[in-house]
Amino acid sequence: MPDLLLDIKGLETQFKTPDGIVHAVNGVSFGLKEGETLGVVGESGCGKSVTMLSVLGLIASPPGKVAAGEALFLGQDLLKIPNEKLRHVRGAQIAMIFQDPMTSLNPVLTIGRQLEEPLMLHIGMTKKQARERAAELLGMVGIPNAKERLNDYPHQYSGGMRQRVMIAMALSCSPQILIADEPTTALDVTIQAQITDLVKRLRDELGMAIIWITHDLGVVAGLAQRVLVMYGGCIIEEASVNELFAHPTHPYTLGLISSLPRVDRSEHKRLYSIEGQPPVLLQKPQSCPFAPRCKWAMERCWKENPTLEIVSDEHRVACWVDTKTGRTR
Repeated sequence: MPDLLLDIKGLETQFKTPDGIVHAVNGVSFGLKEGETLGVVGESGCGKSVTMLSVLGLIASPPGKVAAGEALFLGQDLLKIPNEKLRHVRGAQIAMIFQDPMTSLNPVLTIGRQLEEPLMLHIGMTKKQARERAAELLGMVGIPNAKERLNDYPHQYSGGMRQRVMIAMALSCSPQILIADEPTTALDVTIQAQITDLVKRLRDELGMAIIWITHDLGVVAGLAQRVLVMYGGCIIEEASVNELFAHPTHPYTLGLISSLPRVDRSEHKRLYSIEGQPPVLLQKPQSCPFAPRCKWAMERCWKENPTLEIVSDEHRVACWVDTKTGRTR
């Protein structure tokens, strides 16, 4: 894939627990182009957030560690550069919006103070310049009376407004990549739509690339251009958003899409559910991690973990079975 802004190769992340080593991410590889919006979907515990936290050096060590892989950004491997140098990449060139804005914002510092800090640290602005830019950023994300609201504390903002502050903070240094880790999960549906529309508008205005982590396929359909589906710490399907919804191929992806409520059907049907439980990754997957829950599983699925193979243009899947025909690939 040419002109990659971020190129992840063979990423593996592990956590030491009282029960043993948890293999949270297992050989993940993908690329991100300039200006592209990449959706990363999958159920809780599949490795979505851990993958991105690993790239930014935000895994707590101990108990976690990045065991293998590369994360190439502008010619440097983010997994190998010193932490002091990585700190200047985080926030300035790659920014992240976290899932819960209440726990991400410091409750004892004003919103203005928290917005000004990265501007002074990464760009070298004076206090006055940072103050003016902070007010401008709050206005950009739709918070009224921005100058006055800089003196408020996080508890004086609603959940949706706190998430807007987090977006303003992430965009403060004009990053090339924005990583959004389920930023609308804790918000009600109308606020979710507002935040998603805001990110789309800012993406088009600023031209940044976005990695949007979510379990909501509806958000991905309206926001992303390409989608990664993760399960058991592995990428099991990768396709353009139109291709994924038109021709889902992996049994897990088929299950996810079938579980969505549809308004374009006249007949009433029960929503599909995937039976079974996600894997406990105390051992690195040697077989297909989805095999215990898959109705197409065959003997090879229990013995060998499939790799991503091309099924059509810009569409790859990790499965030994062609789910359309039921035949072995």
